[in-house]
Amino acid sequence: MRTRSQLAIICSISLAAAGLTYLISGPPTRSHLCDPATRKSDEICLSEISDPNGILWVDARSRAAWQKNGLPESILWNLDPAEDMQAFESNNAEKIASARLVIIYCGDENCGISRQVAERIRKLDLGPQVIVLNGGWRALRDAGRVRD
Repeated sequence: MRTRSQLAIICSISLAAAGLTYLISGPPTRSHLCDPATRKSDEICLSEISDPNGILWVDARSRAAWQKNGLPESILWNLDPAEDMQAFESNNAEKIASARLVIIYCGDENCGISRQVAERIRKLDLGPQVIVLNGGWRALRDAGRVRD
């Protein structure tokens, strides 16, 4: 019985301390942090983009997500089987060829679809460098570039 009462006291004190910390400091910050030293070689951090001119943004999320809150001026290119892959290639080839840099983003930093889309665009061999945004759409949202 003594062990249970001690555990209850410890839990109560911990819960009170956590609640007080939340009231004083507020909720935890959940923004995406990108470290250029630890990112993969085919990725770029949003903070590393100094000149936005000539960048073509490619949204690799679903069509509904892109229409709802995609980056303005971005194009859609995803791997949804219901989409027409040849249409993506033919409709966007000219835009890709005229871009200085193509940056692909999807839902978050763990989204492998961005890399698959990047590989498909690279295989077209249209000229510009094709990279993946570290943090994906979440990094854009945290930077205030898209509406949530």
